[in-house]
Amino acid sequence: MADYNKLLEEIVQEIKPIIGEGKVAGYIPALAKIDPQKFGVTISTINGNTFSIGDVNEKFSVQSISKVFTLTLAFSKLGEEIWSRVGREPSGNAFNSLVQLEYERGIPRNPFINAGAIVITDILISLLDDPYAELLDFIRLLSGSEDIRYDAKVAQSERENGFTNAALVNFLKSHHNIKNDVEKVLDVYFHHCSITMTTNELSKSFLYLSNHGCIPKSKHNILTKSQAKRINALMLTCGTYDEAGDFAYLVGMPGKSGVGGGIAAIIPNELSIAVWCPALNKKGNSLAGMKALELFTTKTGMSIF
Repeated sequence: MADYNKLLEEIVQEIKPIIGEGKVAGYIPALAKIDPQKFGVTISTINGNTFSIGDVNEKFSVQSISKVFTLTLAFSKLGEEIWSRVGREPSGNAFNSLVQLEYERGIPRNPFINAGAIVITDILISLLDDPYAELLDFIRLLSGSEDIRYDAKVAQSERENGFTNAALVNFLKSHHNIKNDVEKVLDVYFHHCSITMTTNELSKSFLYLSNHGCIPKSKHNILTKSQAKRINALMLTCGTYDEAGDFAYLVGMPGKSGVGGGIAAIIPNELSIAVWCPALNKKGNSLAGMKALELFTTKTGMSIF
């Protein structure tokens, strides 16, 4: 086994000069106050080992990383039927593009752009008795932590400033691709984006995707092998907004980012890794986090390629 403790120390030393470079997600006021110098990385292996360095026990807003959890839950319950309402292609546009949604007549390009995740949220509202509680329970199951909660201030901040998302959900509704009340859909969507986790919790919560859909510790099957493969494929092609090509080229792992500065990624049959640094590049991905993951695969020689 690689000496992951030594490796993480090397990575931190190399990226110290760029930690804090970029800008925090100021368009969400509750996130604008986060210290851009925060940085943490956690590696969780399938055989139960954890390696971490930095601010790994500090909660942060996972934002769009939560879209992996909502997609997983919907896919596990509805199967291939979900693809009648959302596509599987990379967007090539910003994650909140209204133009693309109009061009494609209300069928979002993939489940990780905002419009696609809003459709997935609508599906969950139709499937679950209590989407708020059941989604939290699901993420607690994945992470092995009971301390997974919504951040009410972040949810409210998004609610007060989420005009583009409101436009998206109404446009989707006009094309009959939203079945529930648009205000309820938006509220559930803003809540799951506001979920806070540590890198330790986030890394563990992605282990099922590195283990063919099964949580290694509990042996709980979340997805079939085929479903897990498909979600990993979508993370590789669509998981880092319109920077997915560079992420595949530089990092070479299926991963999902969020504008809270987190990125979670996996190596099949081996491990999951979560990194957090709130300062973002121009594409909305953690600048130092991207570099840390690139260094990880470069130094270990591990990737899916």
